[in-house]
Amino acid sequence: MKMYKFVMPEIIFGNGSIRRVGESCVRLGAQNVFIVTDPGVIKAGWLEPVIESCKHAGLTYSIFSDFTTNPKDYEVEKGAKEYMASECDAIVGVGGGSSIDVAKAIAIVATNGGKIHDYEGVDKIKRPLPPLIMVPTTAGSGSEVSQFSIILNSEHQIKMTIISKSLIPDIAIIDPETLVTKDRLLTATTGLDVLTHGIEAYVSIAATPLTDVHALHSIKLVANYLRPSVASKTNMDAKEKMAMASLQAGLAFSNAILGAVHAISHAIGGRFLLPHGDVNAILLPHVIEYNYISAPEKFLHIAEILYPHKNGISTVNAGDLIVAYIRKLQDDIGAPKRLRDFGLAEEDADIISRYALEDACMITNPRDLTKEDIKAIFLQAL
Repeated sequence: MKMYKFVMPEIIFGNGSIRRVGESCVRLGAQNVFIVTDPGVIKAGWLEPVIESCKHAGLTYSIFSDFTTNPKDYEVEKGAKEYMASECDAIVGVGGGSSIDVAKAIAIVATNGGKIHDYEGVDKIKRPLPPLIMVPTTAGSGSEVSQFSIILNSEHQIKMTIISKSLIPDIAIIDPETLVTKDRLLTATTGLDVLTHGIEAYVSIAATPLTDVHALHSIKLVANYLRPSVASKTNMDAKEKMAMASLQAGLAFSNAILGAVHAISHAIGGRFLLPHGDVNAILLPHVIEYNYISAPEKFLHIAEILYPHKNGISTVNAGDLIVAYIRKLQDDIGAPKRLRDFGLAEEDADIISRYALEDACMITNPRDLTKEDIKAIFLQAL
């Protein structure tokens, strides 16, 4: 009998749950909380209920928001210094993947010392981190339940992938109401990020029955609810379902890891500072075309979810059907489809393929890739 391992935080899910931050911090023994969030979250008004809950719980707090999309190493170092100077004893990340990745990275440097570069790779963290509570405000990254933190090495323009069970937060608070302030394009691209997480986790060589159930259900939820979520900010049923899809995809990929889409996306995003969800959306169909022969039965299961009423789906045509579905979905929700629209060109293929080949996510891709294979995928996606 095979042995499987599955790790996850405590999860609080539901409308209004963002107001549970303060009491959750108290349960973890916190008294002085370091809140990491971004200007967009502050402008949308989602920091206010977090602060109110902390005050109500008798907590003091500090706020750090001095970082950018695709957060950088020197921003993490600044945050870690502010955390230590504030004498806080817990960290709360509020926002999309960038906020949560920065919150985790600050925790690493503040408690383990050195620079964030020292922890690139797998299981480099040696000392316990402070209590971590993560509150996502997008249905996309899944970072609130994952063992990942992605930070840009600003000198080499490479996204560093940090993987450790230590990065799994103590508590994840998912409030679907936070999704109503997101614009149509962000809803679309973060939703395609969820689909990418679900598919890559399902076909990963590290997938297990414990991850498969979450991966497949997340794919089904995206298929049914991403379009209506993009169509209307006030469709709360669609928002709740997409929040659940993001959560379940996060649980799946945190344990099964990811694949070539994310490895190539990290290389592109690090060099060109592009939105992660946009790049994933563009790369996904091309990587599926490449990976299909490695796991035809698994791709058949995905096709059956995407086409629940279609007869005659087999391992022969499942890959083509999945790619066609994704491209139609991109058209329907207005997602980007070409890298050239972001200024990339053929001459970028060599360096992107070299960096992507070194990314930790490539290890669990179901089909082996060479540098030339990655270049071919990149050029197809142009």
